Amino acid sequence: MGSASCYRQYPLRPWRPPAQRIFVFTNVKLVDVEVGVVHEHATVILSCGRIENIKFQASTFGGIEPYSNSSEIVTKIDFRGKYLCPGLFDCHVHIIAVPGEREWQETKNLNPTVSAYRHAYVCQQMLDRGFTSVRDCGGASLALKQSIEDGLIQGPRLFIAGSFLSQTGGHGDTRGPHDHTNIECCGGGSSNFPSFICDGVPECLRAARENIRTGSDFLKIMGGGGVCSPTDRIDNVQFTSEEIKAITTVARNSQTYVTSHAYTPQSIRQAMENGVMGIEHGNMIDKETAELMVEKGAYLTPTLVTYTSMNDEAFAGYMPPEAMEKNAEVYEKGLEGLKIAYDAGVNMCYGSDLLGHLGVTQLDEFIIRSKVLPPLAILRSATVTPAKMMGQDNFLGQIKQGFAADLLVLNTNPLDDITVLAQPEKHLLAVIKDGRVCMSRWKLLDQDVPKTRPCIE
Repeated sequence: MGSASCYRQYPLRPWRPPAQRIFVFTNVKLVDVEVGVVHEHATVILSCGRIENIKFQASTFGGIEPYSNSSEIVTKIDFRGKYLCPGLFDCHVHIIAVPGEREWQETKNLNPTVSAYRHAYVCQQMLDRGFTSVRDCGGASLALKQSIEDGLIQGPRLFIAGSFLSQTGGHGDTRGPHDHTNIECCGGGSSNFPSFICDGVPECLRAARENIRTGSDFLKIMGGGGVCSPTDRIDNVQFTSEEIKAITTVARNSQTYVTSHAYTPQSIRQAMENGVMGIEHGNMIDKETAELMVEKGAYLTPTLVTYTSMNDEAFAGYMPPEAMEKNAEVYEKGLEGLKIAYDAGVNMCYGSDLLGHLGVTQLDEFIIRSKVLPPLAILRSATVTPAKMMGQDNFLGQIKQGFAADLLVLNTNPLDDITVLAQPEKHLLAVIKDGRVCMSRWKLLDQDVPKTRPCIE
């Protein structure tokens, strides 16, 4: 019998993408989201998925042109004044709320295997829109996150909450008023609306620890009433202070944080006073509560596009009538709450929170926010601020040496008009994630993944 070296070698994980190319981009207009300016005539070098170096017009690489004498294959591209922008970060998505059904109830009860096969499509679409990172606020699994990291599925970097935590009768309890099914911790929700129903400190501790055990990057609680839940009101305050404190203690002990679904000042204040560091939605926030969030150093993720899309005739009938009635309550307060939070100096992140086929409007949040906020504030909310919230501010959200090569190539300056980001078919030339070109509409930049097969004839 021959030695092992005589046998053909096969890769253990053949789906993994090819190694990243070395890119040298010249004549770049670099969008600096930290300072709020565009640096002209920059040279940006990408290698091994990172931003290896940046040269501005007045600086040098020590007198040596990068890779000029290298034997490595280098892809040099003259940007001809195109813009290089950090990849976008959506801080409130639900990947498992997949498109394909006419009504939310059908989406919620979709067979989990059918739903899982659609996750790859949802992830690819988000990436194609320019979102190189997303924070899933309920439902996405560790398996999906690892599949993206391993290159099996093309999608954004994924930060997951696992199952959200809800009290009985809270926003995460999907049972109707005539459903007397008993739920023990940690169960509840449905296959596509995954929640842990937990009441009392011991159950809250257990549910929080179970999420940490199964890979959650952060924890999410339902701290107040919601639009889609059948038995609560928008102005309900949910969980007790003791329950919330128990959950935030678990998070803190695990070096992470808790975010809370909350619309009203009362539910936001209870969250802030018990160690919660994030608020989802916050439409009805007032000046005093916004100032409390600033004092605590907390983060707010408004999701105005979801209420606008629910009211759009194109999606009529997807949400049940009772949900539409509650939607009207929060829809009217959205822009006012956004302005209050901005004026107070609250750390704000970009969020969409879209369900089912409403996901196609993910970029419209840029248009909505542009009605009351300046472009730089909006762009920061989709780049550098989410990176800080997730403890990734030394790796994501900016174009800096050593940072991840998660980048967008644009033909228009988003600091002049932020709404260009909502028109990818006109202005988004390419998406680069981890140093690989994932989507390209630009003839100068070939796509790396999925890799095209070479022609044999």
